[in-house]
Amino acid sequence: MTAPWAALLDGITRVTGVRGALVVSADDGLVVAESSMSDVDGAAVAALAASLAARLGRATASIGSHPPRLVHLDAERGGLLAAPAGEGLLLVAVTDANANLGLLRLALREAAGRMA
Repeated sequence: MTAPWAALLDGITRVTGVRGALVVSADDGLVVAESSMSDVDGAAVAALAASLAARLGRATASIGSHPPRLVHLDAERGGLLAAPAGEGLLLVAVTDANANLGLLRLALREAAGRMA
């Protein structure tokens, strides 16, 4: 992983309850950079995040709204958050059920802003 991505992802993975962070190509759902625990399937997370972001983008466009600034999938044992981050990229975090979501949202926004 290159140094610029490493610093961005490190800031996200330091948030309590974050199990992984990825930079993902929004167009094809491929992993660009990753910092995750060994039990996180980065390729599957990347594909899911890109698909969700694309579908929600189309849905919001169909009602005349702007694309989402943040996608949050909440599940029983954790979740996934994805934010647009620069041209054609998504910044994605995988969480456990006890993640500090407020702090994570701030960290994602700040990191995504630095990537733009």
